[in-house]
Amino acid sequence: MDLRQLRYFLAIVKEGQITRAAKALNMEQPPLSRQLKLMEEELGVTLFDRDGKRLRLTHAGELLRQKAESLLHQFNESMQEVKELDESVQGVLSIGAVVSCISLLPQRIETFREKYPEVTFRIWEGDHFLLGEQLEKRSVELIVARLPFEASSASQSYAVRPLPSDPFVVVIPGKWLPDPEQETIRMQELADFPFLTLKTDRTTGMHDRVVTECRRHGFEPRIICECSSVAVIIAMVAAGLGATVLPKSVMTAFPLPSIRTLPLSDADFQSDVGILWLNNRYLSRTARRFIDHFLE
Repeated sequence: MDLRQLRYFLAIVKEGQITRAAKALNMEQPPLSRQLKLMEEELGVTLFDRDGKRLRLTHAGELLRQKAESLLHQFNESMQEVKELDESVQGVLSIGAVVSCISLLPQRIETFREKYPEVTFRIWEGDHFLLGEQLEKRSVELIVARLPFEASSASQSYAVRPLPSDPFVVVIPGKWLPDPEQETIRMQELADFPFLTLKTDRTTGMHDRVVTECRRHGFEPRIICECSSVAVIIAMVAAGLGATVLPKSVMTAFPLPSIRTLPLSDADFQSDVGILWLNNRYLSRTARRFIDHFLE
């Protein structure tokens, strides 16, 4: 069995049908069917069960899928490492970022490309679980996220480089403030406001931090909306529906005249941020340079 056959096998797994897999591989169906039969004969197992028109992995097929993906990842990373023996920094860098960290990327990407103009970027946005899956599949090489990272994999799977902490600020409709010169706000003032929080079905860390801080100041926030989208929450604040508490860096992407962003005068709680990647995985030179650049 060789790498070519493993790629054929994984294409069949992905497509669920030999016909579609052959089309994806730009080859005819009969040769692909023969390759699958040869693999099963060599291993002495059945790799797929037929379910109508679809093929489903047997237990043996699932084990081979896991091993094949791992072997191909190692092979591809080895080839990448060899190609990078020269000093060039180029190619495509794929980065995942949670929605509340997207605002940290544009300026750093701009200055990085001034230094390394041959580097291009792919950006994935999502919650911790989605980005963790993309990292495991090698769809992204780095993740910029709030900490702790709430993915399904064990925490020891990830290497983490902490970034400077990001203070929380209050984001409020400007018309709610009678004094246009007001520069700070107290936590207790939020007790009377309808509240909006950033939360998804699977990641609750930021929501929990804010609620805990409210309780520490003696009140239960009157939450009228939990939302997974920063942009939607900001739009609701701008419409006068409620106030929210978000990391300060988030607001650099939303300079709206109808809202005010105020630091807290009686609370100093921070949002921790970090760059993450898979432990025991080769990092491209471009990724290593980008991490260093992020911390400059």
